[in-house]
This record gives sequence, structure tokens and C-alpha cells, in this order.
Amino acid sequence: MTNETETIIVKDKRISCDGSGDVPAALGHPKIWLEIDAKGYAECGYCDRRFILKGGPADKG
Repeated sequence: MTNETETIIVKDKRISCDGSGDVPAALGHPKIWLEIDAKGYAECGYCDRRFILKGGPADKG
């Protein structure tokens, strides 16, 4: 197991995270809504996933 932060590229500034990943029925955490700010990303306080806005300042791709 690694401690690497999972990074997800998104198209919208307002996104939700429930920690379940690709399997919606998997146990995760309570669903929360995040807003991507001027930095171009938002991080989930529960699972530490980083959501990066596609084409934003944090998008290195």
C-alpha cells in the first residue's frame, strides 16, 4: 500500500466525493461537496483525494 495521493481530473468546479471510487456500493465516507478555487484544485478532507480542474492552473497535463 502506498501513501500516494489519488488525483482525479474533473471538468466542473463543483464536485462531490464519497470515497467510494469506481465502485459506488463500496464503503467510503459521507458524501461531501467541494469547490475548486483559484489554485485549480480541491482536496477531500476525508480521503485526501485531489481533484484538479482540467485546463486550470494545477493541471500539468
